[in-house]
Amino acid sequence: MSSKKTRLTAQDWIAAGFRALVTKGPDALKAEPLARDLETTKGSFYWHFKDVPDFKTKMLHHWQSSVIGALTAAVDAGGTASQRLYRINEIASTDSGSFGGAALEPAIRAWAQSDVEVADAIEEIDAKRMAYLAATLKQLGLTNPEFARILYGAYIGMGTLSATDGQDNTDALSTLTAAMLALQDA
Repeated sequence: MSSKKTRLTAQDWIAAGFRALVTKGPDALKAEPLARDLETTKGSFYWHFKDVPDFKTKMLHHWQSSVIGALTAAVDAGGTASQRLYRINEIASTDSGSFGGAALEPAIRAWAQSDVEVADAIEEIDAKRMAYLAATLKQLGLTNPEFARILYGAYIGMGTLSATDGQDNTDALSTLTAAMLALQDA
């Protein structure tokens, strides 16, 4: 009877990296501890990645791609501007469990405090999200740029709360969105 192990993909390593980032912090993003977590050898890691910095870069690119993909999906799904805002609430509250869950983005933001490449990635994502929110709010007649900043700050803050208390923040974010939309009629 042979005990063949399933070959790990780069995606498996990236998912393990995100889980390690959430549970152990950025110092855990090394080949050996990740290999132990995946019960495999470092050779598998180096089959997929040139080195640890290459791995971290690919993790960041994966995160950026998934974040932009979710934002694009919200836009492409159509509907009114207010429907798109509520859809963003759902995206902001979604738990991507295999990649670290609700604690992932707060962990990436914490990592950015000590890694300029991560900080640059966060800055790029923040700018895209803020631009989307501002444009959507503008379509609703809410042109004050601070509204987008407040809403985005709530998304980030609620993500941090959810990471620590495990609560689903969709209702809270929807309440804030409803309050902002009420300003449209005021």
